[in-house]
Parts: sequence; structure tokens; C-alpha cells
Amino acid sequence: MEKPMEIQVRINSEGALRNQRYAFTDRFTLVSELLQNARRAGATLIEVSHDEPSRTLRVRDNGRGLGDFQKLLTFHESGWDQDLQRQEQPFGVGFSKCLYASTRCIVTSGGLEADIDTAAALAHASVPVRPSAVGVHPGTIVELYGVDLEGLHRRIGPMCRGFPVPVEFNGRLIPRPDATDASNGDGFHDTPVGAVRLSGSVDGRCSVRTRVYLQGFCVNRRPSHLDEHDDSNVVHLDPARHLARLPDRDRLIDEDTQLKAVDEAVTHLWRRILLHRKGSLPAAEFVETFYGAMHMWKHLDLLDDVPVLPRVLCDTITYPVQEAFPSRDFMEPLASAPTREEVESGRLRLVSLDAPSDESMADWMLAWSLKMVVFDAHVLGPGHWVHAHVRELSARDVSVRAVGETLRTRLEGRWLWADVVLCERVRLEAGGETVELEEDGLAHEGTLFIPAGECSGCAVQQASDFVDSDGHWHEDDMEADTAMLAELIHRMRASDPVSTLRAMLERLNLERFPVMVGRTFRLSVGPSPEEHVLELLG
Repeated sequence: MEKPMEIQVRINSEGALRNQRYAFTDRFTLVSELLQNARRAGATLIEVSHDEPSRTLRVRDNGRGLGDFQKLLTFHESGWDQDLQRQEQPFGVGFSKCLYASTRCIVTSGGLEADIDTAAALAHASVPVRPSAVGVHPGTIVELYGVDLEGLHRRIGPMCRGFPVPVEFNGRLIPRPDATDASNGDGFHDTPVGAVRLSGSVDGRCSVRTRVYLQGFCVNRRPSHLDEHDDSNVVHLDPARHLARLPDRDRLIDEDTQLKAVDEAVTHLWRRILLHRKGSLPAAEFVETFYGAMHMWKHLDLLDDVPVLPRVLCDTITYPVQEAFPSRDFMEPLASAPTREEVESGRLRLVSLDAPSDESMADWMLAWSLKMVVFDAHVLGPGHWVHAHVRELSARDVSVRAVGETLRTRLEGRWLWADVVLCERVRLEAGGETVELEEDGLAHEGTLFIPAGECSGCAVQQASDFVDSDGHWHEDDMEADTAMLAELIHRMRASDPVSTLRAMLERLNLERFPVMVGRTFRLSVGPSPEEHVLELLG
């Protein structure tokens, strides 16, 4: 009987050494790996010197130094103590980046020195370790020659932003605003994923952005995204619970799962902070300061029993119009937050309205006339006390009637065509309440209602937003139609024929025509252009 084939795992060491140079994300990983080693060695200061023209890099730390130089050239075997290996799970390949990124590497520590020809070392040549000419000094010095680190002066700042050890670059200390020892905001809080600092936990200026760090380096942004925001949340993951990709730990393993856990931790921490603020601040201050955070992080239920409404959800109305863009320029914020007592007593009336349109404009005009406050009730949760006190108006609720109608005509504008009703007043009725408009026009279901006191033509802006199917706003057409309606109103209301004709002649500027100056005419106006009679008398 033939012996069955057997296979086993084997490693081609030559191929592994040859291909390892392609494992790292980019050239700057060289620096982050050296910083990481210094941190693990207990350094309290790391000095980085880089000269771009000569292509040299020098990294010096004041840590414990090297115990075994052989560990530098032993791949995938960590030389760190058992506690650190258990906490951080070092891969044992970080120093290999020095061999691939430089032509010569000199390592000095504990009075000893290894001068490494990197190409020879990768070809398995032995490297002697000799006494150092500089004698014994604290920590470790790594000097690299022939390194390509163009642009390091721009990258090292973002790289060290959350690093736990002070770093000097070419003699200048690098700011570390995201480090756990930075005195920013409310400080860091312990959570199941690690240490978290919330943006806005003191002043309410919260952010949905979160920078996530593992072992001092950011792991949730690509290297090209250097536009850091100071208002981001900051998370330093517990290295014993979270893993990053070999070899340079620039991205998390199972990133979607780990970042979801980060979001949950930030959300839960916000609730903890908000509960504390709710119990320690006056209601009005709590709502004004932290409404944005409650909304962003889905904790609006904390407002259910607070006797003050968020001011940002309340607006008063000026003359309402349709807008090309949802800026709501015709609405103004309240000066102070409404209280539960004001709402329940009826001194302040809240209303919920559909978006401004030709169909809903009567609702808006009724609410405006009654001095009601527009309230975005749908934002708050179903258990909030305010819902029992918000009146909802829709196009079916309000009836519109012209009182003292004097004339019906039609506007044929550049953009808008609509029926026009001139009247003494416009009556709006809903739910047993009646208001009458005397000075402001109303657009309602294709008709412009113009009361006696209105002459501006602005009602066309209630009838249309003047936006075409491609999303372009036709401001010129809006202004032309506004002027055309104003002129139509003026013509239809004219009662004195002499003053009406004089006003028309003024707009014609007849004095600009020499042939007309000094002439006398007789005019008889008929019911149609064909029936007008005009005679030249002299």
C-alpha cells in the first residue's frame, strides 16, 4: 500500500525576509515604531532629529535601554517582559522597518553599540556588538542613514497628537492635545473600551467625530486625512482588549465591530455625564447648554420631565413665504426658552405646521396672526409633556374667505400665473378661532387674496419658491412678478382717472421724446385697446 502524502507548515525564511519590506503601510511607520519602542522601554522623553538633505534620522530616549541586542534582529519574537506582552501583544517586527528603510543603522544602549549594514544583516551576516565610544548613558539611541522621510516635519505632529510620552522634534516639543495627560475639557473617563474624553462635556459643544487611539497612535483615520478637529471626542483603547493590524497597527482588526463598541461607550458615557449635569444645573441652563448633545447622542428622553423647552425648537413667524432654500429667514428665535407653566397656562401657544407651500400658507398666516410659536414637536420623544399642548394645523383645517370682494382678475407674470382677488379683508377660520387679514396678502390654492392694505406684491412669494426642476432659483423672475403684482394692484384700485393717467405718463417718460414735447392730445379710453381714440390737437 502506497504511503499517503503528508504536508506541513513551512516558512521560507528568504522569502519572508524579502517580502517583509512590503508589510508596512508607509515610510513614516519607521518613526512610529521607534517611538513605540521608546515608550515601551519606559521613556519619559523622546528626542527625534531629522535632516532631510542628508537623509539621516536620530531617535534618542531616556528609557531602560536594551537588555539583549539580538532581539533587534530576531523577527516575530518579542523581547519585552511578560507583563507588557500580555497587555500589548507586541509583534516583534517593528525594528525590522529600520533594516528595510535605511542603508546603515547604529544602535547604542547601555554602553554598547551595534553598527548594522542593513543589506548585509538581511543577508544573515553577523553584526558585532562593541563597547560604545560615548560610554554608558540612559536609554537608547538609534541612528539611521539613507532614509527617505520627506515631509516628516508635517506628519510627526499629527502622529504624536495622542502619544503618551513627550516628544521633541528637532529641538521643539510637539503639542499632544489628545494625550491622556493633556489638560483639555473635562478630562478622561474610564469606560469598558478604555479612556474617553468627550468634546462638549462642560460647555455642550459636542461633536459626532471621534479620534480613536491604540498604544498612542490614531487607528481610525487614513494617513492622508490630516485635517484634525480640536472638537473631536478622544478615545484611548485598552490595549489588552483591542487589537490592531500587524505590523504597524494603523488599523483595528475587525474594525467595524471595535468602532461600534467605541460608539456605544461614547453614547453611554454621554448619558452618565448628562444625568450628572441635569441634577446639578438649573433646568434652563441644562437645556440651553446640553440640548445639542442630547439630540446628537440620542438621549432626548432626559428632557421628558424638564419644565423648560429647548429654545432652538421654537420660532416666531414674520410674513411667511416659500423659500428656494430651507433657511427660514421669515422665522425668528425666541429670546428665552419657554417654560412649562407658560405653555400649560396658554400664555404661550405652540403650533406644528407643514412646510410652507401654496396649500399650507393659510395655516402659517393664521398662526402668525395669533402670535403662535412654531414648535418642532416631532424631535422630542413620545413621553415628553409638551405633546399634549401643541396644536397641529394642516391645509384641511383652515377656511379662507374674501370679505368685501371688489374685483377678480388674473396675474400673468414671467413665472407665476394666478387668479387675483381684491377685497377689503381676508378671513381665516379654524377650530372656532377667526382672524382677518387687512394689510397682508395670502396665496392659497392658486389664488392670491389681496386685502385693502396690501400693495407690495409680496404674495407671489407665498405662491411659489421660483425654483425650476433642476433646482435653480430664478430670483429675477421673482422680483419681476412681485413688481408686476404690485402694478396690477395699483391699476385695479385706481379711482381718480386724472391721477391714474398722470402716474402712467410718469412711468412712460414722454419728455425724453422730442417729438412729443409741447404736443396736445385728446384721449378717449374704450373698453378694449382697439376702441381707444387718440387725436393730436396741436
